[in-house]
Amino acid sequence: MNVYDEAHNLAKAIKESNEYRDFDMLRSEVEKDAQLSEMMSQMQQLQIAVQTAQMTGQTPDPSTMSQFQSLYTMLAANPTAAQYLQAQLRLSVMVKDVLEILGD
Repeated sequence: MNVYDEAHNLAKAIKESNEYRDFDMLRSEVEKDAQLSEMMSQMQQLQIAVQTAQMTGQTPDPSTMSQFQSLYTMLAANPTAAQYLQAQLRLSVMVKDVLEILGD
């Protein structure tokens, strides 16, 4: 068995999965809307700042938390953004599961 061949097979299986296809389709929809795409980018930057603080044992800045929560609330009210966030979560769960399997 060639490990690289199996890695390519795994990549193909992921790209053919419903989780990936849904995510990719919704990502394209988000990218078509410049304002929505910018809001998503801002939210991801704020999320990284919050997670980085948490991972280093610090309390996230209250202003950053407030901005993140406000932006998330606005995005969750947008049907396309909400579907994209759900698809992103489903894909993340699948990738996490694959990584756990590799770690066994």
